Amino acid sequence: MKLMNILLTKILILLAVVSVSTGAKAVEFDGLIEPHVIVKVGSGSPGILETVDVDRGDFVKKGQVLATLQAGVEKATLEVAQARAEMEASIKAKDANRDFFRRKQQRHEELYKNQALAFSQMDEVETNRILAEMQLQEALENKRVAELELKRASEVVKRLTIHSPIDGVVVERFLSPGEYVENQPVMKLAQIDPLNVEVVIAVKWFPSIKVGMQARVIPEAPLGGVYPAEVKIVDRVIDAASGTFGVRLELPNPDHRLPAGLKCKVIFPRK
Repeated sequence: MKLMNILLTKILILLAVVSVSTGAKAVEFDGLIEPHVIVKVGSGSPGILETVDVDRGDFVKKGQVLATLQAGVEKATLEVAQARAEMEASIKAKDANRDFFRRKQQRHEELYKNQALAFSQMDEVETNRILAEMQLQEALENKRVAELELKRASEVVKRLTIHSPIDGVVVERFLSPGEYVENQPVMKLAQIDPLNVEVVIAVKWFPSIKVGMQARVIPEAPLGGVYPAEVKIVDRVIDAASGTFGVRLELPNPDHRLPAGLKCKVIFPRK
């Protein structure tokens, strides 16, 4: 069986060379298939894990809840902040008080013009109106502060829920419910669609490899097969010791058929 797989891979390589450049030669290099992104996911706030909803090997979507921390106190604080932000009685009372003193001032102005009211009484009425307006402004500012406190409390609660930053697979889970989280990651995720193909190439091929170039990737046995890939990065710094440079290709993997970590052959067309 192993011999048959080797023969099959050699046949596929030959077919790939022909399909990549009909009537022309192709060049082949060893490569390594790696995840597109590896992320160690942690918590934005320290605390005790309450739930961990995924385990090694599970596929996750971006934004999916991965774990939660205990948040009883924070949720209670959020409820208090929400109640304060929704309070309207103080504003309505201060608004009514201001309107009252405005009307009172208007009535006293007529009396003052007709010299039927002393200046001291008119001054008192106007001062009460100014104070009423300032009290209303203070109530409005307090409500604004309460709304900001509600937003802050809401963000604190959100930070106690850990979401996935990518579409990917759980590579490793480091912690379980009941454990304390502070600076360490809870789990490691890997994005495997697309995949990266890393190739180290001799410097003599540097002029031939360009970003956007198409190539064919043949994973090692037992998977095999021929897959199209596109050059995304060509290193602009040559390693002087080895006389090589790095190239990264992007390999679509929508059905997650290919795992990361495989060795492969990468075939570039050569004109």
